[in-house]
Amino acid sequence: MDIITGNSKVLRSINRGMILNIIREMEPISRTGIAKLTGLNKSTVSSIIFELLNSDLISERVSDGQSVGRTPLNLYLKLNKHYVGGINIDSSVTRFVVADIDGSVKGTSSIDTEPENAVEFVNSCIHELMRLGETLNVGRLEALGVSVAGIVDSKNMMVNFAPNLDWEDFNIGEVIRTALPQVENIAVGNDAKSSALAELWFGNHEIDLNNFVFLSIGPGIGSGIVVDGKLMTGEYQASGEFGHMIIYEGGAPCRCGGNGCWEAYASDRATVSRYMQKKHGTIDHTIDFMIQDIISLAKSGDDLAVEVLKQTGYYLGLGIANIIKAVDPHAIIVDGRTTQAWDIIYPEIMAVVMQRAYFGTKKNIKILPTSMKNSPRLMGAAALAIEQIFDGYKITD
Repeated sequence: MDIITGNSKVLRSINRGMILNIIREMEPISRTGIAKLTGLNKSTVSSIIFELLNSDLISERVSDGQSVGRTPLNLYLKLNKHYVGGINIDSSVTRFVVADIDGSVKGTSSIDTEPENAVEFVNSCIHELMRLGETLNVGRLEALGVSVAGIVDSKNMMVNFAPNLDWEDFNIGEVIRTALPQVENIAVGNDAKSSALAELWFGNHEIDLNNFVFLSIGPGIGSGIVVDGKLMTGEYQASGEFGHMIIYEGGAPCRCGGNGCWEAYASDRATVSRYMQKKHGTIDHTIDFMIQDIISLAKSGDDLAVEVLKQTGYYLGLGIANIIKAVDPHAIIVDGRTTQAWDIIYPEIMAVVMQRAYFGTKKNIKILPTSMKNSPRLMGAAALAIEQIFDGYKITD
């Protein structure tokens, strides 16, 4: 852990954020435990804890099982006090969540995505989120996170390029701030990167997740890279765009305008396209709807559906092998509807990975479906909002 000490307001704010995150990750924990973990002196820790208690971000309770000596007080996040909102804008469905600051979900809803008029649609999204909050009797949102499939400049809250939405250089942050001037903490991020953050914070895999790659398989392919417990963004916010690495030079056309991209072979769109070509049909429903049909057919023993999903597993394996060689993570976490057919695609993935990724060196890189029960992309949006509170520490009265 990087420990930062000092007396300036900036360093004190950083230490507050660090202590708040420690409580989130390790509750229940005492002041003494925090001091030992951070190396900060006890008076600094006590002073910051006092501020957090006064802000109603944390609470303290008497430790159980203490019979001799002074009874220690343990610290916990204070729940049912500060709520956040999350919006995940996907190509076909946009989902909404209101959550507590520990990531526990209070309620969700969804609407069809209608991206043609971006400003109008984002305003509709905000209206739906506010409606959801009112239904849940949540009077105020302390923060809002929005996750979008595409290249997102999180610093300036710009959607630089979202091919599945046909958005380019869209200042989504300006639209949100105009509609919600009362919400100070706003964050916008790529859906796969925010999903990786959600997996890191809220996932329950019994493995070390300090170094992993999160793959989001949908109409496109996105990814988030976590190294030493921190999410990588890249110089231009475009790290982890593995969906557009070339696996076949001059291959199938991709929606990005290139040819032979991994996404053009392993995404849900590619899976549906292969199935329909073999059936001599056309894509006449949403990709989400049709991939679900193919999975259902495969589970019922349909040979063509099984064959197509096995091909998807093979193509996923090609890309994952490249990621392993490039990043050398401890684990690859996969999200998407195709994980419902994990028994079909996983053996195909592993066959390719074992052949292409390790160069004869024995490794133990886990390839696992996401552990999250709620949509990682939606929980990623909530995680972006919670991160604003924990790192930015901008709770206002």
